[in-house]
Amino acid sequence: MKVVIALGGNALGKTPEEQLKLVKKTVIPIVDLIEEGNEVILAHGNGPQVGMINKGMQAVNMPFPECGAMSQGYIGYHLQNAIKNELMDRGINKNVVTLITQVEVDKDDPGFADPSKPIGEFMSKEQADKLAKENGYQMVEDSGRGYRRVVPSPKPVDIAEKDVVNQLVNNDNIVITVGGGGIPVIKNAGYHGVPAVIDKDFASAKLAELVNADALCILTAVDHVAIRFGKPDQEDLKEVSVARMKRLAKENHFAKGSMLPKVEASIAFVEATDKVAIIASLEHAKEALAFKTGTIIKKQ
Repeated sequence: MKVVIALGGNALGKTPEEQLKLVKKTVIPIVDLIEEGNEVILAHGNGPQVGMINKGMQAVNMPFPECGAMSQGYIGYHLQNAIKNELMDRGINKNVVTLITQVEVDKDDPGFADPSKPIGEFMSKEQADKLAKENGYQMVEDSGRGYRRVVPSPKPVDIAEKDVVNQLVNNDNIVITVGGGGIPVIKNAGYHGVPAVIDKDFASAKLAELVNADALCILTAVDHVAIRFGKPDQEDLKEVSVARMKRLAKENHFAKGSMLPKVEASIAFVEATDKVAIIASLEHAKEALAFKTGTIIKKQ
């Protein structure tokens, strides 16, 4: 099975040292899938990391697309290193490559006028108000965990390196790509980077569509998408049609800063391909791709 796996940036730690330690465990279920013979294309988020890089590079006024590229290399290196070492420990001879990826967006995307993508660290309201006043940042409360900066988040329309991804996969390589949602670029007599962050779930869905993947698997911190989460009548969603998922999203069952993008990206992939999207926990990725757990989203 050719599968695009989307891994959240928040699962990778807050510092290089923490991330390098965490990814050793993170990649184990991913390598389990590779060992079973699946063609794995790995995508990842970068919300905390790109915010950290942008903050650290303020003294030299580093443009945001370049910060995104740095995060792709930094996170990709750690994942690539951990996957390769785990493969070697299991006696599996496969190459792993990180591909710096440009993702095309529409210059007229409404996301540019309405920044919505959280980046960087969580902070108190007092800290957020101070940054907003000093730097003109837009700050929002994110899923009950604190305040974060938000930047424009346009939707992906194409991936410049999609043919390269296919060539690498067809030659039996494991590819890490569209890191952090990819570097947002506008196509106008060539590609030109723009200051934004594409949601990694939407970029992963577009990638899965363009490379003709058999499934999109979005890995998160919970085993299932749920409605009425944390309440006595919580319902874990197991096998769900696109129509029901759309209805539940319209009824505001999913948090905008966390689960909603995963649901919307899954719907987009299933509608574009008539294939299957799965939202599941990292720990149970193997079982999710065997359709034994997770939220499985189908056309009907």
